[in-house]
Amino acid sequence: MIGAVIDAPVCLWFIVCGYVWRNLVKKTVTSLADGRELIYYDSADDTVRDAVDRRPLGAVSTSSEIRRDPLLGDSVAIASHRQGRTYHPPADECPLCPSRSGRLSEIPDSHYDVAVFENRFPSLAGDAGRCEVVCFTSDHDASFADLTEEQAAVVLEAWTDRTAELAGLGQVTQVFCFENRGAEIGVSLGHPHGQIYGYPFVTPRTELMLRSARAHREETGRNLFEDVVARELAEGDRVVLSGEHWVAFVPYAAHWPYEVHLYPRRRVLDLRGLDEAARTEFPQIYLELLRRFDRIFGPAEPPTPYISAWHQAPFRAPGREDFALHLELFTIRRTSGKLKFLAGSESGMSAFINDVPPEAAAQRLREVASE
Repeated sequence: MIGAVIDAPVCLWFIVCGYVWRNLVKKTVTSLADGRELIYYDSADDTVRDAVDRRPLGAVSTSSEIRRDPLLGDSVAIASHRQGRTYHPPADECPLCPSRSGRLSEIPDSHYDVAVFENRFPSLAGDAGRCEVVCFTSDHDASFADLTEEQAAVVLEAWTDRTAELAGLGQVTQVFCFENRGAEIGVSLGHPHGQIYGYPFVTPRTELMLRSARAHREETGRNLFEDVVARELAEGDRVVLSGEHWVAFVPYAAHWPYEVHLYPRRRVLDLRGLDEAARTEFPQIYLELLRRFDRIFGPAEPPTPYISAWHQAPFRAPGREDFALHLELFTIRRTSGKLKFLAGSESGMSAFINDVPPEAAAQRLREVASE
């Protein structure tokens, strides 16, 4: 029912697939005018969300289809309806800003902390999965790095809650929370936001990780991800940032000029497995990483374009228990004024060539630490 609102009680403990985590925010579930789900996540438990979407929207029409490549064995989403999606609108017509008098948007309320809604132009829909948009703040001119630790903690709770919710959908096999930042990356909306994909299959990159983890287990009897983190901590020259519960490092065989992997020190399979201590420390570590990324190339350069991607264990896949939750953050900018293009070797053969030694990248990211 359009305009119906469901308020979730604050500080409930959720038990999902054996994982226990606490919802530290108020969750309000409502609907947009075309029936798509909209969820508000607020840090204040007395926040009231009763605004109604009054736009005259027609029903969402999608054509998402999953086709399997017989040569590579991977899956490709065909989604021709996305050609009509909103593309670089002026700031005063941003669909992710709060609604105001005379200007209605995807967010009916006049302000919000974090808002998540079903994408009107999804790459995946119905039996082919699900796509959601995550708005990190109502401030159009901010970035994730501008958030306070409290705001970043609310985003983490939203990612975790959506992972738990999508895990219950039969058509979803893997949940991918990510942010694309910067026009160079291909972002079509300037408002600070990310997306969540609920894939109906295990993605190729995750398949490769699972295969490597399985081979490592058979050869050594140990967990591959734990050994990778242990190696980086022991060698140290690629470690960028280290806390009590998280460690960030440039991987030994980094694909991208500046690439950082962030792991919880206690291995978990997905966001639901993080304990309260890790959740508390995460905003400090992650915000510092993002701020360092913006300082890599100096103050004269525009904000660093990046992709920030959570890797979580698929829900139904052999070897799931050997996976490790981690975040991969990287930029396509290789030096001032120059981008790393995926040319012949990368695009044609998936064989990467990196111009920046990982040890040099790690050193630079340590040099630009906050004072």
